[in-house]
Amino acid sequence: MSTKIPSANVRIKRAYEAPSPEDGERILIDRLWPRGIKKEALHLTEWNRDLSPSTDLRHWFNHEHERWPEFRRRYAAELAEHPEHFEALRQRARKGVVTLVYGAHDAAVNNAVAMREYLLSPDGLNVQ
Repeated sequence: MSTKIPSANVRIKRAYEAPSPEDGERILIDRLWPRGIKKEALHLTEWNRDLSPSTDLRHWFNHEHERWPEFRRRYAAELAEHPEHFEALRQRARKGVVTLVYGAHDAAVNNAVAMREYLLSPDGLNVQ
């Protein structure tokens, strides 16, 4: 069995977008619950705070675009410290579609984008 995760198996969706059957397993990877959304509305498989950036990293980053490369590096380092949480997500993504749900406003610069890159890198550590 290949250990590579097909890129089509890892999707990203903002919490404020409607869920769809094509989302597969929906996993919220934010430390904080998205404002104004009821739990039932997200149709989550799981809310995994262990996969979210630490509070310190989240505060440091503050969605400042110039910090994006360093955020990705630091986030990857945090994920590498707890492979047991990350490996469960990798196994799910190998088997089928997972959608990483996030609450940030910026669709290009957020922890779900960084997580997807990390998941799809061959060794999980290639995020530069």
